[in-house]
Amino acid sequence: MASENSNVRLVGAFAGVGSGLTKVAVGHGFDTIKTRLQCSPPGTYKGAVDCLLQTVRNESIFALYKGATPPAVGWAAIDSVLLGSLHNYRLFLIRHGFTEHTVGSDVKRLTLVGHGIAGLFAGWTSAFLATPIEQLKVKLQLQLQKSTADRQYKGPIDCARQIVRAHGILGLWTGFTGSLAFRSNFLWMFGSFEVLMRAFSKLDGTPYAISIPTANFLSGGLASFVYWIMAIPADNIKNRMMATPHTVSRPSFTATARQILAEGGYRGFYRGLGPTLLRAFPVNASALWVYEGLMRLLGAEKTRH
Repeated sequence: MASENSNVRLVGAFAGVGSGLTKVAVGHGFDTIKTRLQCSPPGTYKGAVDCLLQTVRNESIFALYKGATPPAVGWAAIDSVLLGSLHNYRLFLIRHGFTEHTVGSDVKRLTLVGHGIAGLFAGWTSAFLATPIEQLKVKLQLQLQKSTADRQYKGPIDCARQIVRAHGILGLWTGFTGSLAFRSNFLWMFGSFEVLMRAFSKLDGTPYAISIPTANFLSGGLASFVYWIMAIPADNIKNRMMATPHTVSRPSFTATARQILAEGGYRGFYRGLGPTLLRAFPVNASALWVYEGLMRLLGAEKTRH
């Protein structure tokens, strides 16, 4: 029984690897445009389309995948921690009374509040790993030079070395408070995902019924809109903190927020929202479709509710 329980606890982490790799494959180009809009000086780009055109014209189409190496490795690890811990926080909350009866059944499931709390704690847990990986990604994405020889950072390892040389090992966690604020919004992601899944389940037995994988795909995509609308201000602050050159002192969360407000008013906190929303549905729909599908394949879907 102990072995079976251990396996149930590990499958969420394994399924998270598939989710993370899916995000990189589908969404990194959009992420590069978003990061440049958020972190470049005001007036550099007229909008997302102008940013895309300038990037491709000056640096080639492959520039959209600058900084892809850290997330290619890192997002698999980040989503393994995020979704693995999410799975285990759900199990913990079920054991500690955050349950309700499924309508028309004696089967107990995790409450909507429980799903939100699990998402919040999973977001905080993943921030410890996500911060250094995202910092390397941001710094590499913002290098505009076409030739590698002309860039300040020759790659993720060289970038990490320069940061550690300037600020010590803790320098890799520059932007950690921004990352915590940003990743708190997984409360909305997984809470709204569950709301949508339950709404789709009510269509069973009607002409509008859809399969569970389709419901996973649609719920993941739609929930991502809720998530990003709530999270984009903290994402702007986090990325600006991470984009600060390593040659200057590490920025604080409040100082960065004040700088964004001074430069662009409250609209400044929503820079990059356009490409983010374009990216959000396909990336998160695909990622959660992969995650939930692997959970079913590995026999752990019964723990979700």
